[in-house]
Amino acid sequence: MACGLPANERLRRRVCAGLSDRVVEIGFGSGHNVPYYPAAVKSVTAVEPADLGWRLAGKRLAQSAVPVQRSGLDGQSLPFPDNSFDAALSTWTLCTIPAMATALAEIRRVLVPGGTFHFVEHGLAPDAKVQAWQSRLNPVQKTLFGGCNLNRDIAAAIEEAGFEVRELDRFYEEQAPKFLGSQYLGLAVSP
Repeated sequence: MACGLPANERLRRRVCAGLSDRVVEIGFGSGHNVPYYPAAVKSVTAVEPADLGWRLAGKRLAQSAVPVQRSGLDGQSLPFPDNSFDAALSTWTLCTIPAMATALAEIRRVLVPGGTFHFVEHGLAPDAKVQAWQSRLNPVQKTLFGGCNLNRDIAAAIEEAGFEVRELDRFYEEQAPKFLGSQYLGLAVSP
């Protein structure tokens, strides 16, 4: 899925709503979420392994009212003390992290108790027929698209990491094939 498409702007706006104070963004990419950070955000710490993504973010970063610092290259091993952030943000990132459970445990570790995890991710479809196609196509998808998995149950993984999912919207992205467009948009809270 092309996550930088203009059609995804409304989803970015929704997932960023409610972010505040100190935010860690996992998989910052080229900074497509920057224009949607609310005024209540005091700082963003960007975790991004790709130098190219960070360079491409330059213009967005220059226009941002929110200070953004790149720190950390791997969502599976966050270089921050426990309870460092008030909120975490992930947009179309969990599909490519090899050890997703480890990354979610790290996100939970660095959030303060009661901290929020805002996410929009594609993953396992709600329909059995689409799930079957996702399973068939997943090996090809992973090979061609940098380890991107089609069939991860995002909500279940977040709950298994100990978060309480408070809001969850499941839907198929408009104008996307169902095997690619099954979306999870939600908010989870760290106990």
